[in-house]
Amino acid sequence: MANEAILVYETATPIAFTCADGIGIEKGALLTLSDPMTVATTAAKEDVIAGIAAQEKIASDGKTKIAVYQAGFFKMTCSGSVTAGDALISGLGAGNIVETAGVGSEDILGIAQEDATTGQTLLVKLQPMTLNLA
Repeated sequence: MANEAILVYETATPIAFTCADGIGIEKGALLTLSDPMTVATTAAKEDVIAGIAAQEKIASDGKTKIAVYQAGFFKMTCSGSVTAGDALISGLGAGNIVETAGVGSEDILGIAQEDATTGQTLLVKLQPMTLNLA
């Protein structure tokens, strides 16, 4: 998979989330959250982030659970210009690309630990959260 998140420092044990049997999920994929505690691969800018897939999930393998990291430090691919300390969101239709959260962004996936520009990788502290800014 292109642009997968690569675990650098594990700070917490991954936990089990529900996923659809019929979908495949690559290890290192950025995952979006839906109710109840269900994940799928993200494909849109500023999705609500559950975490990062800790293992591969093969489509139609009979399994409906996948291990998901909700904390840790990961190398991820950048879109735009990111500065250390920036809050990050999922990038536009990229699946595993991150970009700086704009003013009013509510669905944060983590914090940049270093500067980067488009196409470069950067260290990201995974810290998914949704803020209600309304």
